[in-house]
Amino acid sequence: MYRRSASTLYRKTPALLAMGLICVMSVAGCTSQAQRATRPNPYLTPDTRHSIPLSSSAGKEHRAVMLQHLETMQVIVDALVEEDYELAKGLTESHLGFFRHRQALAYGDSENFPPSYHDLALAHHEAAEELATTIPSKDLKKILPAFNNLLKACVACHLEYKVTGQS
Repeated sequence: MYRRSASTLYRKTPALLAMGLICVMSVAGCTSQAQRATRPNPYLTPDTRHSIPLSSSAGKEHRAVMLQHLETMQVIVDALVEEDYELAKGLTESHLGFFRHRQALAYGDSENFPPSYHDLALAHHEAAEELATTIPSKDLKKILPAFNNLLKACVACHLEYKVTGQS
């Protein structure tokens, strides 16, 4: 009799496991649905950035500079990974530092940039200069926080401003 009930239990075990798994998945699905409903959707968040109206040509030039900054930061990260500190420092100074800030002020529509934009741009270039002075240490525990400060400066500006065409 014992053997018979044990074999019956073993035959039912896969079915019981499947039923238990379905119950757990159902509860987990409901939980994640409830959690999703309480989180705000970032795509539905209104855009509260300040517009900077630029002519078509100045807007294209500004976009080109922003893309160059992004590409430069990717190459700097690659140089740091490859331990090419000289390249990383040189790119930081020439593409992101104060030299670049002086060039950025030469936009034909620079009067459309509010003073607070210039302050954020200057903070970005100062963070780049700080990174450039840190890179020769070859100490990632010093370099990475300086690089993070540079990224924070980028994000702060992009959260505050957007370029739009003049109407």
